[in-house]
Amino acid sequence: MRKAFALIVVLVAIGSAVPVILHWWPMAPDISADGHLIDQQMASTMVEVGSAFLLAQFLLAYFVYRSADRGTHENIRSIPGGVKLAVFVAVAFVGAELLALGMQGQRAWAIQYFSTPDPNAMTIQAQAGQFAYYFRYPGLDGKLGATHPEKINEGDQNFFGLDLEKDVAARDDVVSAELAIPVNRQIRLLLHTKDVGHSFYVPELRVQQDFVPGLDLMVHFTATKVGKYEIVCTQLCGMGHHSMRAYLRVMPQAEFDDWLKQKASEQ
Repeated sequence: MRKAFALIVVLVAIGSAVPVILHWWPMAPDISADGHLIDQQMASTMVEVGSAFLLAQFLLAYFVYRSADRGTHENIRSIPGGVKLAVFVAVAFVGAELLALGMQGQRAWAIQYFSTPDPNAMTIQAQAGQFAYYFRYPGLDGKLGATHPEKINEGDQNFFGLDLEKDVAARDDVVSAELAIPVNRQIRLLLHTKDVGHSFYVPELRVQQDFVPGLDLMVHFTATKVGKYEIVCTQLCGMGHHSMRAYLRVMPQAEFDDWLKQKASEQ
């Protein structure tokens, strides 16, 4: 019975590794200037963690197999110093693994969260709310108007709560339900939620950032390929969570300029 269990452990371990090794479910195409760093980190993580998983399962199968003919129910507590040794090996191994992954991923992490955006980056504000995204662009003055939560009125399409009567900077702001950006230009995206927690996730950008109630957060990225990509919410935000999505459109600069002018004329 124990030999059969050992064989099952080996087969399950190998079977779970095959889809990963053969890339049966590949990642979405990378369209980000910094995406290759994320992909490298993901590959390193899968190799290290996957190897550790297989080694642990093979060792488990080996010890089960070796104990099959002993006819005893000895456990680790009956081995002198066995518990302390097991705890030490587990802590040391896990600690070393986390340290190695952290050191490998520090560059990708730093670029995403600790580096400052380029001075010429385009600033766009993203607002999430049950169950839609809206995006706001500064007008010709280059400034975003102040937001007033008490003035939010979706019936009047005042999704950001702008005071168009008193706030001059807000009058030329452009609001859109899709996120359009020029290709090969860094974007400084300001994230704000008007209700519960949401998420901004574009697999092709390798960007996933939560909207946190009460906090205004920022991410920056540069899209390198023209196209249309889905933006999805990955935080369970209510009954309509499954339908909360928008689209990212990456355009040549001239096409984006025309798009922004058209949107401005429709406001």
